[in-house]
Amino acid sequence: MSSMQPDPSHVRIFDTTLRDGEQSPGISLNTAEKLEIAHQLARLNVDVIEAGFPIASPGDFEAVEAISREVQGPIIAALARAQAPDVEAAARAVRDAERPRIHTFISTSDIHIVHQFRSTREDILAQARASVAHARSFVEDVEFSPMDATRADLEYTAEVCAVAIEEGATTINIPDTVGYTTPEEYKAYLEGLYRLIPELKDVIVSTHCHDDLGLAVANSYAGALAGARQIECAINGIGERAGNASLEEIVMLLATRGDVSGLHTTVTTRELARTSRLVSRLTGYVVQPNKAIVGRNAFAHESGIHQDGVIKERTTYEIMDATTVGLDANSLVLGKHSGRAALKQTLAELGFTVEGAALNTAFKRFKQIADKKKQVTAMDLEALVTDDLRDELASYTLDSFDVEAGSDRPPHARVTVTLPDGETAAAEFSGDGPIDSVFAAINAATGIDAQLQAFRVDAVTGGQDALGETSVVLEYDGQSASGQGVATDIIEAAGIAYMRALSNVVRKAQAASQLVDVGANEPVPTP
Repeated sequence: MSSMQPDPSHVRIFDTTLRDGEQSPGISLNTAEKLEIAHQLARLNVDVIEAGFPIASPGDFEAVEAISREVQGPIIAALARAQAPDVEAAARAVRDAERPRIHTFISTSDIHIVHQFRSTREDILAQARASVAHARSFVEDVEFSPMDATRADLEYTAEVCAVAIEEGATTINIPDTVGYTTPEEYKAYLEGLYRLIPELKDVIVSTHCHDDLGLAVANSYAGALAGARQIECAINGIGERAGNASLEEIVMLLATRGDVSGLHTTVTTRELARTSRLVSRLTGYVVQPNKAIVGRNAFAHESGIHQDGVIKERTTYEIMDATTVGLDANSLVLGKHSGRAALKQTLAELGFTVEGAALNTAFKRFKQIADKKKQVTAMDLEALVTDDLRDELASYTLDSFDVEAGSDRPPHARVTVTLPDGETAAAEFSGDGPIDSVFAAINAATGIDAQLQAFRVDAVTGGQDALGETSVVLEYDGQSASGQGVATDIIEAAGIAYMRALSNVVRKAQAASQLVDVGANEPVPTP
């Protein structure tokens, strides 16, 4: 069966934010957060959502299953090693999807075959054949990836891919797993595969490029020029090590310079900035100000010469319009006297369906913020609604805090917290500053000696009355996890973020300790 789409200039966008992106150190998304991102990816109109790696953990399986059941539109893919248990777990996770896909992989580079798999080329070929056939017995849409392909022998990789196509693979993905190749090499590699595998023209060829040398987007683009019609990428470029190809960059590259490539996507570009902000808030991974397309400074002009040119004619220094990617969400949308109906309608326009108790909670928080801020913007509302998602699995919560600080005495904090069993605990502690004191008091109250790895504060919007957005990364018992908080009071936001990070890291540590399969808690290599 051919999976080549009717429009040969259409490049499918395969989003791996929830799989490869979530493997970034410190990211710990719960099912509700993953669902919210998946719904937003559907609004963004990506072609494929790689929802997770079901065999990796019960939480991953649950999230993939929930996304498969609730998110309509995109293909929902689940990752599986070339092993029967992996394939079967992936099949169970996506069985309720409107358009399910199983994505199975195994390495073809001798570096991996010899040193990681302790295997032979013949055995790898047999595993690839068996896994694709097994996956095809569950779903019609099967993707196969020869991991570390760009460091593998071209002829051998071609042999393995040909076998995968013979067994029913509809997409062949060529991963630059360690970000090693260059655009010229990658283009030549794909052209070589097309030459060696005549059947390759009858399936979708995909790219999956990592950014270790800063070439992920360039390599993906080179692959598309060579004939690839699916690009695997992640929002804000998050992912293993230096990350993946940035979705917003490759999409706007094709949109802006389609005159050169003759290629296009069907992504709704106005949703790019909002999707970027959502992923940043839920993962705790900040978007650098000068990040292409979605950074705060992406359309800012400091130079007087540039400012003068833009005032006279925008196109003198801007090759894109900020509204094209949705960077115009800082407008006033509600006032302090707005009611529930207005809030509900505005949230719906922003893509959030909020009803019942959730609407009451959102309205209460909106009123609290409206009393403190002169303007309530779309970005403020996004931050507040996103913040509410984080409480679903929070097992430790901050009830109250009190901080004494001054230039003539060390800062001192008192906190009251609710523990997972519902009991209340209180403690006080001194620290290097007011926020450090709150963190130390929380550790004392919970009895958990978590170690702070990172702390960040950002303003959601500009001005003195801006919402403060904080992110905390903690380490505990060999695990790391992040937590975020939003409030007009930075100390309050920091305390909330710390409690959420604590909940996440304790949950991860407990899950790791409960794994009984030999090697089950070892890192699993992926494309």
